[in-house]
Amino acid sequence: MKIEIWSDVMCPFCYIGKRNFETALEQFDNKDKIDVEWKSFQLDPSIPEVANESQHDYLVKHKGMSSQQVSSMLQNITQSAQGAGLEYNMDKAVMVNSFKAHRLIQLAKTRGLGNGVEELLFKAFFTDGKNIADDDTLVELGKEAGLNETEIRNALTDDKYADLARKDIDEARAIGVNGVPFFVFDRKYAVSGAQPPQAFTQALEKSYAEWRKANPEIKIEVTRGQSCSIDGVCD
Repeated sequence: MKIEIWSDVMCPFCYIGKRNFETALEQFDNKDKIDVEWKSFQLDPSIPEVANESQHDYLVKHKGMSSQQVSSMLQNITQSAQGAGLEYNMDKAVMVNSFKAHRLIQLAKTRGLGNGVEELLFKAFFTDGKNIADDDTLVELGKEAGLNETEIRNALTDDKYADLARKDIDEARAIGVNGVPFFVFDRKYAVSGAQPPQAFTQALEKSYAEWRKANPEIKIEVTRGQSCSIDGVCD
């Protein structure tokens, strides 16, 4: 059964939601039957690729909040992250456009490494204060996840991966996603926001039960004899 997750790596609740979802999935009896696909989303495509203000100043300037309101909000978010076992250093966050990071995510998805790259990008932004619009930083993170440097650098300029990211973003609009994280279970149920693990558990159990009913497991009793396998072994 497929679960699709729309997220932006600069969204603090997306990282918290990821961790809470993983907590629920780890305890789910049929986790080996779940296919998770990360989808691109951009909260603010207008942010420049070159950092020119802190996260605090960005929120004050662009979100119409007072300095005190922003400080209080960031403190509350940091505490929520701690509750999920995450370390946020919001004062170190480098405010840059996330689209290059989404190019890397799209490449990683084609290699079955989407979840690992998402994790590394979240940690880079929220914990380590790394610049996720910097090519060398993205190469470093991609290689850590198991990708090849040449293909990473190609993905940062190849329109193919930009188009894949835009396709995810367009798809989000088409199904009514206006905020992230947004978790879609088997295209039937959705969980919006960084819900506690229990909410994900309930969605998993309900959607999987319906999916399993519509896709019953086929069990065949086999009488074995001499045969050849796909790896060329005959016995």
